[in-house]
Amino acid sequence: MKLELLNAATAFVWTEADLLDHADYDAWLSLWAPDGLYIIPIDPAASDFANTLNYAYDDADMRIKRVKRLTSGESISTSPAARTVRSVSRLRVLAQDGDRLTLRGAQELSEFRKDTLRRHVADVTWVLQARGDGFVIHSKVVRLINSTDALTSIGYIL
Repeated sequence: MKLELLNAATAFVWTEADLLDHADYDAWLSLWAPDGLYIIPIDPAASDFANTLNYAYDDADMRIKRVKRLTSGESISTSPAARTVRSVSRLRVLAQDGDRLTLRGAQELSEFRKDTLRRHVADVTWVLQARGDGFVIHSKVVRLINSTDALTSIGYIL
């Protein structure tokens, strides 16, 4: 595996985190392949996401609806908006198959809202698909380490 490939994938994932932390949702939506899936399983050991219960199982249409909910001001979980900071680390290439690259890393998300600081820690797996001189997200699976604790009134994208 080439170090250049890992560096390019890392820069892409860091860009995604930055876009989400700064609520640049239109730019975030543009990072996705049209058939891409954003998944947050309840059971971190799950692998058959289509047939298990998930916090999120979003195709392109659902990602757009999620962003509209976050930005409309009509959802109680988004008012006031949370401030978030993500740290993405421990990135490792798991596989490369043609134009697809499977990458796994750790994400720590700190949220500050209504004078309360919360943390969500997860193992994240991205399947990135080469596009031009960069990537698009074919899938993103966020496996929360405390996923059995219900996510309540989350007003952002993990």
